[in-house]
Amino acid sequence: MSGIVGILQLDGAPVDGRLLRQMTEFMAYRGPDAQESWNAGPIGLGHALLRTAPESASERQPCTLDGDVWIVADARVDARAELLLQLGAICYRDLQRSSDAELILQAYQAWGEDCLEHLLGDFSFAIWDKRRRRLFCARDHLGVKPFYYALAGGSLVFSNTLDCVRLHPGVSDELNDRAIGDFLLFDFNEDPATTSFADIQRLPAAHMLGCSEGALRVRRYWTLPAAEEEVRYRSADDYLEQFRELLRLAVADRLRCDRIGVLMGGGLDSTSVAATAKQVLNNTSTPCELRAFTVIYRQLIPDDEGYYAGLVGDALGFPVQYLALDDHSLYDDRSEAEFHTPEPVHDPLPSVMAECFRQTSAHHRVVLTGFGGDPALSSSLSAHFLRLVKGLQFARLCGDLNCYLRAEGRLSRLYVRTRLGIFLARHRRESGYPAWLNHQFAARLDLPARFEQFKKDPAPESLVARQPVRPEAYQAVSAPAWACLFERLDPGARRMPVESRHPFLDLRLLRYLLALPALPWCADKELLRLAMRGVLPEPVRLRGKSPVADDWLAALLKRGPRPWQKPKVAAPWLAPYVAWERVPELSGTEGSDELWRDLRPISLHYWLQHLRGSALHAGGREPAAVELTAARPA
Repeated sequence: MSGIVGILQLDGAPVDGRLLRQMTEFMAYRGPDAQESWNAGPIGLGHALLRTAPESASERQPCTLDGDVWIVADARVDARAELLLQLGAICYRDLQRSSDAELILQAYQAWGEDCLEHLLGDFSFAIWDKRRRRLFCARDHLGVKPFYYALAGGSLVFSNTLDCVRLHPGVSDELNDRAIGDFLLFDFNEDPATTSFADIQRLPAAHMLGCSEGALRVRRYWTLPAAEEEVRYRSADDYLEQFRELLRLAVADRLRCDRIGVLMGGGLDSTSVAATAKQVLNNTSTPCELRAFTVIYRQLIPDDEGYYAGLVGDALGFPVQYLALDDHSLYDDRSEAEFHTPEPVHDPLPSVMAECFRQTSAHHRVVLTGFGGDPALSSSLSAHFLRLVKGLQFARLCGDLNCYLRAEGRLSRLYVRTRLGIFLARHRRESGYPAWLNHQFAARLDLPARFEQFKKDPAPESLVARQPVRPEAYQAVSAPAWACLFERLDPGARRMPVESRHPFLDLRLLRYLLALPALPWCADKELLRLAMRGVLPEPVRLRGKSPVADDWLAALLKRGPRPWQKPKVAAPWLAPYVAWERVPELSGTEGSDELWRDLRPISLHYWLQHLRGSALHAGGREPAAVELTAARPA
């Protein structure tokens, strides 16, 4: 919702207030409503405000309750009623209209660092405790909100906006070769504690950072709990009712806004979120506009996402705005500053996401997504049945097989062609190690060994021991790629004042989904299909899985009047990483994995070209920051 920044002088020297204000003003594109900074002696905090909740109407940050403990936060606190009850028993004051930042500050004053055990939601914050001369920072459980920091000379610089940290003169632009190597091998940095810049670190999800007396410490405060046994209820209706209630809570906590957008396709996850949001809004007196945004292909490839999304919009009574991809080209509009990302992103169509968020920001400051449904409900039926055989659970095996075959509309969703394709794919040559990597660079970092290491899946036995209930789902939810995705959607990366919220990744709902039996609930998302009966249109509810065809990339490569070609000359800064002459010309006839792999150096080329060829700038207006020079009541 907001931009945060801070500087702590480890040697006790006073903070440069002018630099702090400059860094705060830089974040105006993500927090256009107000930019304020405060500094006292060795500490300085800055905040750029994006108002999204009723409580933020009069919010001001940096915030203090007593003049001694200050906070800057980019946060949405969920389960506010429960937290208010806990705090009300301690502080004896009316907290109903408190902002989320004030609630976090109250929780810190009540429980210290243990406040993290009481917080639910998405957050990234920093608290300066003058009495203890201690800095306390934290990032939420799943890493939805980013947090970056750097030790620059005698300063600790931190922000939820990576480019803001780079503004500090003590932070160099030297790249982190390990992160660049990971990007070229896997699309993203596998190390959750580092960034693409050598001087800048990333606070991993579910971690806190503390600094006192010049000593810095980082530790994990939470780990995704394993479901030790399956959830068991007496009837199917009990399973469905519990799911509907948890989804309703997750969506309702993310609807504290007067206008809500939904990034909605025609599948079950995002349409279930949209339908639940509509139900919640119908039962509240607070007016809120709901609008869906759907990305479609009209002619390039067969695509019926728009048709199914339209059915949902018509049935539930909210508008659907379509963004057609047909007129976009590979790496189009790459020269515009708004398409530059703080770290390299492998996105051959950068204008699509930028245009989607541009259209969204014209109407809304908050968008809901369906992200999280796929991993939380994932299951491998073959692995499930094999585990039953090994455990000699033949009665349950027969019962589960019967559940699977008798599911409503099962014959139309056996996915024979898909399953055959997956089977045959195992016997085809997989996308191998990239031949275009610079040999010296690869040898220095031993990239071939790293490639082989990360291609291997965790040993099934060890994973089952940690997570006996659907280990595939636990592994999918825990994947580091999720935090990377959240950072790419963050306003600090997209340069648009739009916050993405993900109801399926609400911890209350997630714990329930991870403990569900594979059958009948997780096979082909049977839980959603039954829970949305009478809510979603039947063609959508019973629709088979229909991912976008793999040939969209091939179609764009081959589209006339002239097929796309790689740039003739690479950015000179690419040479230490990639042998440009070995990057192939792509025709669109290659396999989808090979196409995706061999476009990675193109994505890095454009990122380096922009990084080295243009100066950092805030974009948009440049309002003056307001410096807070004295403590003020919240």
